[in-house]
Amino acid sequence: MKRLSIALLAAAGMTAALAQGFPTKPITFVVPFSAGGPTDRVARDLAEAMRKQLNDVTIVIDNAAGAGSSIGTAKVARAPADGYTLLLTHIGMSTMPALYKSLPFKVESDFDYLGLVNDVPMTLIARPSLEANNYAELSKWITANKGKINLGNAGLGSASQLCGLLLDSAIKADMTPVPYKGTAPAISDLIGGQIDLLCDQTTNTSGQIEAKKVKAYAVTTAQRLKTPLLKDLPTLQESGLKGFEVTIWHGLYGPKGLPADVATKINTALKSALKDPDFIKKQEGLGAVVVTDNRQEPTAHKAFVAAEIAKWTPIIKAAGVSAD
Repeated sequence: MKRLSIALLAAAGMTAALAQGFPTKPITFVVPFSAGGPTDRVARDLAEAMRKQLNDVTIVIDNAAGAGSSIGTAKVARAPADGYTLLLTHIGMSTMPALYKSLPFKVESDFDYLGLVNDVPMTLIARPSLEANNYAELSKWITANKGKINLGNAGLGSASQLCGLLLDSAIKADMTPVPYKGTAPAISDLIGGQIDLLCDQTTNTSGQIEAKKVKAYAVTTAQRLKTPLLKDLPTLQESGLKGFEVTIWHGLYGPKGLPADVATKINTALKSALKDPDFIKKQEGLGAVVVTDNRQEPTAHKAFVAAEIAKWTPIIKAAGVSAD
């Protein structure tokens, strides 16, 4: 018993020492999506901002894409809980439990939540040839064409698929989902008139809206956006869809069991990064809003994701969407 106590004390002392010196080697941000996409860009901007707060340590981006983000997410769940392998991912963290019949991890118990990073608004856009010129006219057009509307999305678990599910659930228009392998081909077909509508992130739609290649009708946030390009677009809530709000958020996670001091250091670095003027400017350039509320804190972050799981699960189940 005495030997066991000494061993435990020694192990605790070693853990404390490791935490005190953290970080002493490069940190890896696992991004469960391909390089060049919105989540990858957020991760790279955040890595640069957090590096300044973590002894100027190198932060490596590991794009472990595939299976609707579950491959990269599983990689972090299996990693050593030492703070050197972290996960930067989006709203998919709250939708995977409903999309997949089985996962090699449990979202709510296999990760340490380290804080939310940003919120990315969504926009409802249409093919340029659609006759409706504002949301009121679009609503009438949708009613008149119930069951005949093609609603594009960027594939299983994508932001556009989730927004589309929520939209069709709210307006009950029986729209036909048309999945693509990514946002680029979906927007291309929207511009060409092969599909009618698309609900996607401002990071993907702002350029097309500015170039007037698509028609824009509304944003999915609770309040109108302040950006010059989109400030005149109404929210879907004010347009009559009460309670309709969806943003694509990003959060930072570690494997379950991080030493408390390490988790605190990472969270402190994250909160400092979220105040960095350069990081804020880069996020605004993506159409994203940096989180300033208590969701920066691990406890509030976890509670928020739990609420998002409760929100999306019945919508996904009712739509009969599944990856298996």
